[in-house]
Amino acid sequence: MALPKVGNLAPAFTLEDQDGRKHSLKDYKGKIIVLYFYPKAMTPGCTVQAHGIRDSAKELKKLGVEVLGVSIDPVKRLAKFAERDGLNFTLLSDEDHAVADKYNAWGLKKFMGKEYMGLKRMTFIIGKDGKLKHIMEKVKTKTHHDDVIDYIKENLQ
Repeated sequence: MALPKVGNLAPAFTLEDQDGRKHSLKDYKGKIIVLYFYPKAMTPGCTVQAHGIRDSAKELKKLGVEVLGVSIDPVKRLAKFAERDGLNFTLLSDEDHAVADKYNAWGLKKFMGKEYMGLKRMTFIIGKDGKLKHIMEKVKTKTHHDDVIDYIKENLQ
């Protein structure tokens, strides 16, 4: 499968958040969406990435950005992650990786010499018009929040 095309409408989805509430992409029309896929809640890299976003919440809000973090973790684990780390943005559960498939964020990964299927760490920036504006295929957990903010300031403000 190929990545969704920048300039096209972002693939639609409906997923449950850490509180069991449903969120659809169409609910966010008129806002800039940072849709980021991360492999697993409460693991070191994913925690660093989530803390960066949490700590940038004021700036992101000022830019009119809504952040949606997506993993294949069950809702209960997401609730635990949000509570443990004081996360102030929406975490979505994609247990069957159907949404990750639509965004081509599910695929072959390598870790310590082993190959397996898993969630790739990727970020999709969706404009107020619902169209895909930018895809970050290589995400650095420590600078992810700054990279996202810089892109939005330079291209979507």
